[in-house]
Amino acid sequence: MDLSNPMREVYWNITGKNLMYVLLVPVLVAFFRGFYSKYRLWKIGRPTRRRDNWRRRLAGFFRGAVVQEKNFRDRYSGWMHFFIWGGMLVLFIGTANVALDEYLGVPTMEGLFYLYFQSLVLDVFGLLAIVGLAMALYRRYVVRPPRLHRTPQDAVFLGLLLLVLVTGFVIEGLRIAVTEDPWAAWSPVGWAFAAAFRATGMAAETMVGLHRFSWWFHLALAFAWIACVPYTKLTHLVTSPANIYMRSLGPKGRLEPINLETAEFLGASNLRHFTWKQLFDLDACTECGRCQDACPAHATLKPLNPKAVVLDLRDYMHEYGPLYLRRAQDDPWAAPAETPDGRPVPVMVGAVIAEDALWSCTTCRACMEACPVEIEHVPAIMDMRRFLAMDQASMPEGMADAIRSLETRGHPFRGTGGARTDWLQGLDVPVLDLSAGGGTRGAAGGAGADGAGPDADFDVLWWVGCAMAFDERNQKVARSLARVLHRAGVRFAILGNREKCTGDAARRIGHEYLFQTLAGENVATLNQALGNGRPRRIVTACPHCYNTLKHEYPDFGGHYDVVHHTEFIRELVDSGRLKLDGEVRETITFHDPCYLGRYNDVYDAPRKTLKDLSGAEVREIERARESSFCCGGGGALVFVEERIGTRINQTRARQAAETGARTVCTACPFCMTMLADGLKTTSGDEVQALDLAELVDRATAPAGPAAVGAGTGASPGDGSR
Repeated sequence: MDLSNPMREVYWNITGKNLMYVLLVPVLVAFFRGFYSKYRLWKIGRPTRRRDNWRRRLAGFFRGAVVQEKNFRDRYSGWMHFFIWGGMLVLFIGTANVALDEYLGVPTMEGLFYLYFQSLVLDVFGLLAIVGLAMALYRRYVVRPPRLHRTPQDAVFLGLLLLVLVTGFVIEGLRIAVTEDPWAAWSPVGWAFAAAFRATGMAAETMVGLHRFSWWFHLALAFAWIACVPYTKLTHLVTSPANIYMRSLGPKGRLEPINLETAEFLGASNLRHFTWKQLFDLDACTECGRCQDACPAHATLKPLNPKAVVLDLRDYMHEYGPLYLRRAQDDPWAAPAETPDGRPVPVMVGAVIAEDALWSCTTCRACMEACPVEIEHVPAIMDMRRFLAMDQASMPEGMADAIRSLETRGHPFRGTGGARTDWLQGLDVPVLDLSAGGGTRGAAGGAGADGAGPDADFDVLWWVGCAMAFDERNQKVARSLARVLHRAGVRFAILGNREKCTGDAARRIGHEYLFQTLAGENVATLNQALGNGRPRRIVTACPHCYNTLKHEYPDFGGHYDVVHHTEFIRELVDSGRLKLDGEVRETITFHDPCYLGRYNDVYDAPRKTLKDLSGAEVREIERARESSFCCGGGGALVFVEERIGTRINQTRARQAAETGARTVCTACPFCMTMLADGLKTTSGDEVQALDLAELVDRATAPAGPAAVGAGTGASPGDGSR
């Protein structure tokens, strides 16, 4: 043996290796046939584009599939998956290197590369894969977290893969023991197995025979495991990384619009109405249950479980999807009514996915944020809601009331009297006059700037929003924000009664027609207001308006620079235009609104401002930032009385109170409504809910007793104490 050139024989002690290729043929046939049958089911869905911008997709693939960022939010799970995934990937590369050496003559099995990679690295990563599998078995069958299903299939395939890895080391150990490989130290795990075999006193002839049997047994196990991949939950080994690559690259807060003029169906009532990517999502699910743990509806005993929605739809697709392939082409959008043996096919919405489950969704996006493989639960739920709302005219009573109010009054607050500008009394807030030749006019009771002409000078258009215009508690927030803007010297105006609801509530209920009607009217108004060379910047204190104006109105011709008031206040502080000189002696915790945080990644601006408040002590709530727990008001549920399980807003209020803070700060009118009610029920008068604008109002109020009476400070009547 040439000790100057490290190497080993690839097929040592193996005869009849060509049989391996014979066995490989049915394995590959089974593998590709299984995935082709799934591909045919995915193609039932509508077209959608998910292959553009490959550089950005590859970057996300690296973060999500290779580095597995989301898995590492749970350290144990993160390392477990990294060990298994990393080990299998490196071992696959090692096997490919053997093929390169054997069939193409690439010298991968000799020299330093053989020592460092094919021996040392493969041994280490093979051992890590075994450790990862042991961690998985321990977690699933000893720790037994509720979010994980425990089925015989899980145990079989985890155990089978573990056996494949262990038999690989057995083969290596027997080879080293028999051949007395001089390079054995570079394969530390194999060397340890070899030492164990020698310690048994086993004869060399016996080890040779055991090696040959183990090699073929290892091969049979590996081939069986590969052949089973497309027919079991192991499918996700292929579909999950692909799903990460094909994730949506659009704004997180944008729902795909329906072309109401050409649409042949409204929403999704069967598999054909989903896109192929939505059907692909179903087979990408790893059944990890992270979405289930993150869901506020599930946590408060509502009928919704996002994991169950995905798995129930997946099972429905696998059982009844083939029927869609047999249907005549004269009715391409219809669902099959019965099976070939005459059994009725259950309707997807109502029987497979309960209506109560769909209406329990707050659209908070916690499920999607938690999902490590980028499954898009919320758009699928919204498509089924659209079917119920528009095709079936079926929705909870409170939502129906909101829809009727939107249709007749331009806002969703049924039973609310007065005009949009009533809250302006006593404030100097310019109202934009869009009549011919108009400019801005003062609000009732305010100084205003009358007759400024069609090119009235303002830097920012303040979109007030329905909640702040009509809800008594949120009107106090609006008044505080108006004072803050004046103190910073911001030239701003509002639309007054020309402003209508952005339509967020209608769209999240599923009434796309009403949303598009409101969007068209508002875009026309905004384009008129922001024309003539005026700055096209909009500030709003409602994250729902913010998300709609910024991400959904561009589909209807509305392209604006939209900022949330927490971002705008931060800009004013950073530029020195706003001085936070006053003391705010409060212990404060910040609640992240879902449509501000998870939908638009605004986390730091409000926190920086809170930390700049003199005298304030800021405490972080346990479920914060990306993991924030919804207030319960999203998805238009602010208009619905919770009758199932416990109240989401009370659960969130308790979480906030557990920090010991006496003030829960938020930055959303819906969150204000829900948290104020939840805190009153759970904490009485011990904890209050305030908007960031109210705290900044207090910190910037002029000193002296006259300030309160003049309305320039945050008085007790404005929600402060």
